[in-house]
Amino acid sequence: MTFRISRFLLFILSIVFLSACSSKKKIVKTSSSSGSTYSQNNKQIEKGATRQTKGNFTSYTPQTYIERFKHIAISSMNKYGIPASITLAQGILESGNGNSDLSKYANNHFGIKCTSDWKGKGYYKDDDKKDDCFRVYSNPEESYRDHAEFLKRKRYAFLFELDKDDYKGWARGLKQAGYATNPRYPELLISIIERYSLHQYDKKEGKIEKIKREDRVLADINKNIPKETVKDKTVDAPPALEGDYYYVVKGDTPYSLSRRFGLTVDELLQINQIYDGNIKIGQRLLIKKQLNTSSYPGKAPAYNPTIYTVAPGDTLYSISKRFNVSLEELMQLNYMTDNNIKVGQELIIRK
Repeated sequence: MTFRISRFLLFILSIVFLSACSSKKKIVKTSSSSGSTYSQNNKQIEKGATRQTKGNFTSYTPQTYIERFKHIAISSMNKYGIPASITLAQGILESGNGNSDLSKYANNHFGIKCTSDWKGKGYYKDDDKKDDCFRVYSNPEESYRDHAEFLKRKRYAFLFELDKDDYKGWARGLKQAGYATNPRYPELLISIIERYSLHQYDKKEGKIEKIKREDRVLADINKNIPKETVKDKTVDAPPALEGDYYYVVKGDTPYSLSRRFGLTVDELLQINQIYDGNIKIGQRLLIKKQLNTSSYPGKAPAYNPTIYTVAPGDTLYSISKRFNVSLEELMQLNYMTDNNIKVGQELIIRK
């Protein structure tokens, strides 16, 4: 009898012990699953990339990276007008020669983030904020194609008016449009281009060829404008707005501000009593038309100069549009053989 009781007690204790062990296992599992969702997501992306490559990730030097991707960069240049040197320099800079985790696991070579129109997967890492979401691509070529498509947005439109071999203009323009937050971004790109002679892949284009290419790309951008959302706009340099007023920042021109706030250049200058067409950094501008225009004492005359001084961000094309002068006429008036202009240069607008 005593033996049976002992065996029964031993059986009960065994059940209690096993139940306790089972409870502990459940707790450990729950604790593990309560970790960072972003971290778990990244691990899945990394596992998929490792499985796809069988763990044989290519290790690039700047030279082998250029050799690997120069052809797709040239193709993009010929199609859209983005200098091949700019595309390659951005790829080298943003992806660490294709060796960063973002490029290795997510095939993202340009640091393009998830926006509200992105339907694909995301890879998370700290950037401007903690756990920023970056786009995941099936292969590097897809990243290069999306880079060109991503730039076909309203805020980058002015860049496509530059020459295909104007890598310096593109480098500065990308920063101006808010592509990157690093204030030295233009200098970094230009340094990479000149160090590895990437400008050798850029190609000049004729005047007619350029106009056709601009019309084609800008037409695509105009189609995309209704689809663009708040998340697609730059957060690098948010508008310095105060009610109906805007404070001028570096890179602003009367033309760029008129386009930005839905005014004509004449309207912008008139409502702010600007007689010479010049604006200054920090200047407070009214950017909304009032119903009662008599509220502007001493209304400025329409800005209709015969001489115009080139400002940062200007192109010959934008100036011709602004003053309703054809490119050919503008070039003839100024005895120009190409459309290259410099900041501070004086141009005859009309006789």
